Amino acid sequence: MEQITPHRPLSARRPLAALLAACACLLAGACADLSGISPKARQAQPAAVGLATAPAAFDWPDAQWWRPYGDDRLAALVERALAGNPSLMATESRLARARSLVDLAESESGPGVGGRVDVTRQRFTETGMIPPALAGRTRTTYAATLVLGWELDFFGRHRAALQAALGTVQAAEAELQAARVLLASRVVAGWIELARLLEQRRLARETRAQDERMVELVRQRTVAGLDSRVELRRAEGELPRTRAGIEALDGEIALVRHALAVLSAQPPQALAALEASLPPAPRAALPAEVPADLLGRRADVAAARWRIEAALGARDETRARFYPNVNLAGFLGLSTLNLTQWLDAGSRTWGVGPAVRLPLFDTGALRAELRDRTAGLDEAVHAYNGAIADAAREVADRLASLHALARREREQRLALEAADDAQELAVQRYRAGLGTYLEVISAQAAVTAERRLAADLDARAAELHAGLAHALGGGYLAPDARNDGSPR
Repeated sequence: MEQITPHRPLSARRPLAALLAACACLLAGACADLSGISPKARQAQPAAVGLATAPAAFDWPDAQWWRPYGDDRLAALVERALAGNPSLMATESRLARARSLVDLAESESGPGVGGRVDVTRQRFTETGMIPPALAGRTRTTYAATLVLGWELDFFGRHRAALQAALGTVQAAEAELQAARVLLASRVVAGWIELARLLEQRRLARETRAQDERMVELVRQRTVAGLDSRVELRRAEGELPRTRAGIEALDGEIALVRHALAVLSAQPPQALAALEASLPPAPRAALPAEVPADLLGRRADVAAARWRIEAALGARDETRARFYPNVNLAGFLGLSTLNLTQWLDAGSRTWGVGPAVRLPLFDTGALRAELRDRTAGLDEAVHAYNGAIADAAREVADRLASLHALARREREQRLALEAADDAQELAVQRYRAGLGTYLEVISAQAAVTAERRLAADLDARAAELHAGLAHALGGGYLAPDARNDGSPR
């Protein structure tokens, strides 16, 4: 007799295969509408903001560009500021937070495993599907379950989230370097300002000593009947004005010292006796034009570029949510009403299957979020374009100012030589009784003004050179622009 094999229903034979087939159909057709939402901003090209396309033929600033000044006191002050400035440390904390987001994104891209142990005292319903042996009774249930879950990243949502997190980290790293360059520049600028004020005070003290000598000379001439008390009182009136100017300079010097102390994470009075001198002008040749290499040597530009990458990842992550979300879930464990039977084979329980989420009724919210992420991408592109435009302008401004300052210094030296000669002649004529004291005062005022102007121009030259080092990136080189891949 022919043996007949019992027929099993399809649902009993292959439920998982049927569900997977249904999921495949849904993946092919169940997607929210993406139309009409696209970025509009475009990244600017170097030539559009006036950057030269040829390689730069000059030496870029070193990472420790203040070291060639040869002043150990300045170097120590900058390095102390970089080691302990609170604002810089806050930027480092933001970087640490960004790195934690990368770890979170990486953890979400793989399978997840969890476990739970439950001990529950429960009364079972009498009117449900509970068998008569348990219905209406109160019993304690014991369960230990291992739960597994894995979201299948068919449409790259996790990859996009990871890209966004990595872009944020790279941007935070570049912003940290930008903050370091800015802090070093502020310390150097404060040092230069302190040196300028100290030189102005030195000149004011020389003027005071000169005024004291002139008062004594006029007093002698007044006693001899060669001058009147008008000239004497006029000469004596110069001294209070000079002393008042010195007091004003002392106040400004104290404020600059306080600022430098705070920048270097010290109490305001810690640098009360700090002396500074102007750094020598660098001997390196200036660039003839603003080089395109600047885009890889400015940390703020690099940060803006990485912000675009982060915005792209965030937008792609939102786009991926328009498509079905497929999860594989499973559990394995032990469950029993009798603790003594917990480890019996009959207490085993398990389950496995896919879960599909379709964005059918929340497409309005998804489209609103996608518009927001797309606008964020446009914003990041515009910020990048603004960053490279500002970078080009800063370098161009400092180059133009340095060239103009060089011409001005040549003319000022000629004016100082003429003022010195005029003062010497006026004093000689006054001693010989051939000139008036008004001529001497006028000649001295001209010399004082030219000497102060010369000190200001020297400080301005040092400030512009330091500002140029900052504008050229301050020694920073973006990781993707380095030849050897090592940090600068």
